[in-house]
Amino acid sequence: MTQIANIKRRGMMLVLSSPSGAGKTTLAKRLLETDRNFTMSVSVTTRAKRPSEVHGRDYFFVAPAVFADKVKRGELLEHATVFGNAYGTPRAAVQDALSEGLDILFDIDWQGTQQLKEKAREDVVSVFILPPSRPELERRLRGRAQDAPDVVAQRMAKANDELSHWAEYDYVIVNDSMASAESKIAHIVEAERHKRARQTGLSEFVRTLMA
Repeated sequence: MTQIANIKRRGMMLVLSSPSGAGKTTLAKRLLETDRNFTMSVSVTTRAKRPSEVHGRDYFFVAPAVFADKVKRGELLEHATVFGNAYGTPRAAVQDALSEGLDILFDIDWQGTQQLKEKAREDVVSVFILPPSRPELERRLRGRAQDAPDVVAQRMAKANDELSHWAEYDYVIVNDSMASAESKIAHIVEAERHKRARQTGLSEFVRTLMA
């Protein structure tokens, strides 16, 4: 019977970014459901909790003063202000998970992605999700029924700013079909896991082959 090699691997930070409504949150949920090695990065935020959200599962909801203190003490890998609310990624939990070979999924914008790359470029794999058209983007935003009409209009107005950063990402996917986009992300993940630099146990494994 052939023995399958168990080579130690460092985890990756997989970033999914897009304009609001392009589908990144749905794609993130599907990846978490189908790939057990992924865990979602839980951000700290000053935003008010929505009725369906759970503190500690969806976000850590904190007061602005608490958030500012975390920034000052360097406890966040990245942080940004979006639509008047602050968001940030706790540093310690992410670094521990990567060392254990776990992959961390990030649903963040271009500002957060830039900061992650500045601090941990080799660990970051970034994917930008594009909508198939502008009318479809607006249709999806209205169809979510989560935001008031004025908020939808605000998100549409901000879309161009977000779209202008697509070229900063490692991969770009047009989400015209959720199933197709999901499959493309899965292929990206599989390829990234086999990168030589990410397989930290390769040297030891090869030494055993040459012994």
